[in-house]
Amino acid sequence: MIETKIIPIFPLDLVLFPNQDLPLRIFEPRYKQMVDDCMLGEKEFGICLGHDSDTLSNWQAPYNVGTIAKIIDCKDVDSTSGHLFLNVRGHRKFRIIRLISPSLEKTKDYDPFTVQGTRSIEQLHHNDGIEKKMYIQAEIEIISDIDSSISLTQWENLVELWKNNIKKSVGNPELTSHQLDHVLEQYYLKTETPTIEYVYSLCALVSQTPFDLQPILECTNMEELLQKSTKLLESDINSE
Repeated sequence: MIETKIIPIFPLDLVLFPNQDLPLRIFEPRYKQMVDDCMLGEKEFGICLGHDSDTLSNWQAPYNVGTIAKIIDCKDVDSTSGHLFLNVRGHRKFRIIRLISPSLEKTKDYDPFTVQGTRSIEQLHHNDGIEKKMYIQAEIEIISDIDSSISLTQWENLVELWKNNIKKSVGNPELTSHQLDHVLEQYYLKTETPTIEYVYSLCALVSQTPFDLQPILECTNMEELLQKSTKLLESDINSE
């Protein structure tokens, strides 16, 4: 049976993978409302890569596949500004079935980085009804975890592609495997027992933009994950 639920959606200029930790600074009124609601409930919301052109009620629209973020802790950073600092951890991947528009449309002059911009949207929310939700919500279905494991040989093949990528990107083909292993150790990626999370992290090391990582997040089986990871590494290697 497909598991569905309705959750808040937080479009960002990044891709969050399962079991990855992420610190967030929350300052927009709509997302402060979202955090307040989450803290009273299951302490979770969806993080999706935001489209660079598509919008919903003039707000940045999310990509169709994202990751549920579980709130680990939440605290005030600055009592004057009212900013919140969250630590979240990626949980399970999901696919959006239906988007639910926020109560307010984004105005053309809205600037979230100014006091005036913040006050203007808060006033609009007050006039519209403070019980209404300023943030995007979505009905989602949970994507099943990839149930197969990555072999050491498969992992070593990806690492070899990564090493070739580094040699080309820095213009130094004389870099030794030992030197590059030291880089892997710094990112905690030197292992003989690889997991899917290692593949995610290796891909993140070579990505130029979060849009490179969205296809990796959307993979639903090991064959697809290896194929798209290889394509990402090889495309960077062969790019001019």
